[in-house]
Amino acid sequence: MAEGRVQRRLAAILAADVAGYSRLMGQDEERTLAAFKKILHEVIDAEVAEHSGRVFKTMGDGVLAEFSSVVEAVKCAVTIQRAIGERNAAVAPEHRIVFRIGINVGDVIAEESDLYGEGVNLAARLQSLAEPGEIVVAGSVYEQVGDKIPNLMFEDRGEHTVKNIARPVRAFRVRLAHSAASGPAPAVDLPAWPSDRPSIAVLPFANMSGDREQEYFADGLSEDLITALNAWRSFRVISRNSSFVYKRKGVAAKDAARDLGVRYLLSGSVRRSANHLRANVELIDASDGHQVWAEKFDRELGDVFALQDEITRRVAAAIEPELTKIEQRRIAIKRPENLSAWDHYLRGVAALHELTNDGNKRARAMFEKAIAQEPTFAEAFAGLSNAYERDLMLEFTEGRSETLRQALDAARRAVELDDNCASAYLRLATAYGWADEHELAVAAVTRAAELNPYDAHIRLARGNRLDLAGRPDEGIREMTDAIGLNPHEPHLHIYLCFLARAYLTAHRIDDAVCTARKAVQRRPSYPHAHYILALCLAQSDQLAEARLALRECERLHPGFIERRRNWQPYVGAASNEILRDSLNKIMLSKGRGA
Repeated sequence: MAEGRVQRRLAAILAADVAGYSRLMGQDEERTLAAFKKILHEVIDAEVAEHSGRVFKTMGDGVLAEFSSVVEAVKCAVTIQRAIGERNAAVAPEHRIVFRIGINVGDVIAEESDLYGEGVNLAARLQSLAEPGEIVVAGSVYEQVGDKIPNLMFEDRGEHTVKNIARPVRAFRVRLAHSAASGPAPAVDLPAWPSDRPSIAVLPFANMSGDREQEYFADGLSEDLITALNAWRSFRVISRNSSFVYKRKGVAAKDAARDLGVRYLLSGSVRRSANHLRANVELIDASDGHQVWAEKFDRELGDVFALQDEITRRVAAAIEPELTKIEQRRIAIKRPENLSAWDHYLRGVAALHELTNDGNKRARAMFEKAIAQEPTFAEAFAGLSNAYERDLMLEFTEGRSETLRQALDAARRAVELDDNCASAYLRLATAYGWADEHELAVAAVTRAAELNPYDAHIRLARGNRLDLAGRPDEGIREMTDAIGLNPHEPHLHIYLCFLARAYLTAHRIDDAVCTARKAVQRRPSYPHAHYILALCLAQSDQLAEARLALRECERLHPGFIERRRNWQPYVGAASNEILRDSLNKIMLSKGRGA
């Protein structure tokens, strides 16, 4: 071999790291380090050697191992997770050492005893996609292993764009399967620490039509809902391959949830007759069998695919808020010392909804605690950015420049950590908006809408940004759609204020007045609603009522009007002029009896 020639070979690479290592070290460094070393020596080193592999690098909380056989690499990973899970059964949850494992097979560069290259890097990226206690493998591993390992199956996690890897990566979660005689396959494949995040399975919808040819509609609806719910990163969704095992089996909801390892089940039925279709959908909390949410759809058939899309949109938009509410109630009763990063995050979200200075302070504290426990928690950084943005919106900060910088930094970090996180792009768009970077704001919120078209908050934000960028007609369509997706939104008054302002700049004055009135009716204590109503009334020459609305705004928030005198939220001068002209009309009408 010529001197200096790079040595390459094909290898299966196993990457493993400890979930929440920083949190564990922060609690007790000595205990954590001793427990990690014990597992490394007694479990990982031993099992890697048993499966004809070698550990070629140990760093902090992680391990990299090489195998000449991809089948042995997967077998080793399953054995490791089982052994660690069994050990953890006797350990208090807050002290458990739990691993995430990723496996890739590919070309690597050998240099002395170390390995480098994309084959190694991709294994590490796959490991970061795994939840605590899980094994995630590359598509190439799935293709080579196939059915060579008894009682093993793979759950397709779809394509992911990962850092420093040019092409999208297909990922699969490793699961244990039952034999045909033993019934459906459980999703809780490894007895390890369960994910803190809620999980949901969509069971195959029952075809009640008595016509087997209509089966495609029920199956298609179930599959579409699985795809749509996957857009929400706040809960884990079981794949079609796993949930469709229950098709026509009549398994009790609690049993199905236990087998699939989920907290929530979405199920339903479809009945089609002539040109009419009826669908029933319900969301069940499997821990107690309680029905969390339900809806009936009774429609003339028309375009069957459009109907399928409508049901999917409505259900997907409704499920996330319902799950968030029930999860917040669940964690509200937990003692503070038992809170996980996810629990802290949910408490932060709840505090944000208060729209108070104190609520914002508590929200920031909760998000910061979540980040301290899980430094790669993208949604927590997005939440932190949101808290700073609320400080700007609600005028809770004196140092606006510094607050904006913090909002931008947190949003950028969220996007850096998870390029597929829609909420991260939403927060980045809003922060760019505060910085008057309108084109960047539109680009960021458009990316968020591509990632999750069922999130009403994102659709509203995109509509608002389009309006501010001088495209009010597009903005109105987007905001109207957002309200249709989430008609019971607690902060619907904010949606309506944005929409009323868009109608105003689009010269649809009657629509603007009507929408602004609805905003005031929804939340009479919200000063901005009275302010927008005053501007809309001024453009319709209802100046007496406009003055009353402006007076109520000032009563609720003294100084609000003075700070809005030079308000220029729009890119276009003409739209800003409409706002200034409206305010001037009201101010000049004082004392004239108009």
